[in-house]
Amino acid sequence: MTESKELSTLINQSLALIDQIQKHPDFHAVEYSPDLTLGDAQQALLELHWETLPPSEPIKTFSLEGFTS
Repeated sequence: MTESKELSTLINQSLALIDQIQKHPDFHAVEYSPDLTLGDAQQALLELHWETLPPSEPIKTFSLEGFTS
């Protein structure tokens, strides 16, 4: 499957927003015990990203510091 630039941009923006949420002091102050975590959301977005990559393109991974090759 080929990835549209728009979808790739949305995925990257979503990952960046989740990272900002995780680092936000107000998030740490919330007593929140969900069944799924923000890490689960990140993993789902990464899997979506991997599914949309063309076969010849190397896979990039996401860490807390950003994307890496």
